[in-house]
Amino acid sequence: GPKANILVSGNEIRQFAKSLMEKMNIRSVREVEKDSGSSEDEKEREKDECIVVFSRSTTRLILNEAELIMALAQEFEMRVVTVSLEEQSFSSIIQVISRASMLVSMHGAQLITSLFLPRGAVVVELFPFAVNPEQYTPYKTLASLPGMDLHYISWKNTKEENTITHPDRSWEQGGIDHLEKEEQERIKMSRDVPRHLCCRNPEWLFRIYQDTLVDIPSFLEVLKEGMKTKPNSKKSKPASTLHPGRVRQPQCQTSVQTSNEAKLTVSWQIPWNLKYLKVREVKYEVWIQ
Repeated sequence: GPKANILVSGNEIRQFAKSLMEKMNIRSVREVEKDSGSSEDEKEREKDECIVVFSRSTTRLILNEAELIMALAQEFEMRVVTVSLEEQSFSSIIQVISRASMLVSMHGAQLITSLFLPRGAVVVELFPFAVNPEQYTPYKTLASLPGMDLHYISWKNTKEENTITHPDRSWEQGGIDHLEKEEQERIKMSRDVPRHLCCRNPEWLFRIYQDTLVDIPSFLEVLKEGMKTKPNSKKSKPASTLHPGRVRQPQCQTSVQTSNEAKLTVSWQIPWNLKYLKVREVKYEVWIQ
């Protein structure tokens, strides 16, 4: 969920993603851009851009996946590619995602791959019936970190008739047959999963493992509305990857005050390049061994 005082920025995460991509021999969009300066290459790259839809084959299915793909292709006049963790290697999926302009997926751990999206891309997270997007925000948080430069949009199924539940499955995949009849009925009647602790809550599991028929008109409406607030990636410059240098003249002094009290003082001069960086606040971490 929402977390206060996040100390990591998108720059560190993008550095991590770049390092992983190098290990998998995948070139990022920015590297390709550096190598290709002509307008011909620019057109080639635009042709390469696509919308990626995460396909799931066992749980949390998009029941009308083909219809969703067609709608996206027509709306954005762009190639739509499906990827599947069950059927493809991780590196081949990252290869595709690292060039995508949009990633569409049901809520789930596969959305962590959004950290490989190029700057300016859009993350669209789909939520099943009765699951409130505001209460499950790890991927929204990731996309919104300063320096990630991703745009986040969520869509929620509000029509109960467009959902298929699986009460007879095992409990960890949303089954509720093992519960008392009264509790089963209460969960089935509920229209909104109440706030809960992660991650064994039976009502949450029952709802998150539903299969969903995506209502295309409402999905496109949410998408169009969300795209209105998307910053123009051509105008916005990527966040600076310049980091402060080392602190200067660090000193550590001890002094005895009284027989049972001592004082430790740590002091330093700020990094030489700090005055050239546009930062609102600087935090220092002091390790005492």
